Amino acid sequence: METLYDVQQLLKHYGIIVYMGKRLYDIELMKIELAKIYEAGLIDRQVFMQAELVLRREHRLEMEREHGEKTSGD
Repeated sequence: METLYDVQQLLKHYGIIVYMGKRLYDIELMKIELAKIYEAGLIDRQVFMQAELVLRREHRLEMEREHGEKTSGD
């Protein structure tokens, strides 16, 4: 699992489709849903950790992108 798309497909497999309209919010909700399916025992620790790492990376990149846009407008 390497991309946000991979995580989306994993969640979709369990009937979870996330679209809040803002990428940062989508990532945050995906983290919550991922934790829920892990706690329910539907995925193993390795899959959970791989998906969590992807979501953390994407969250960091999105925060950097948003922060960069705000400061470049000054």
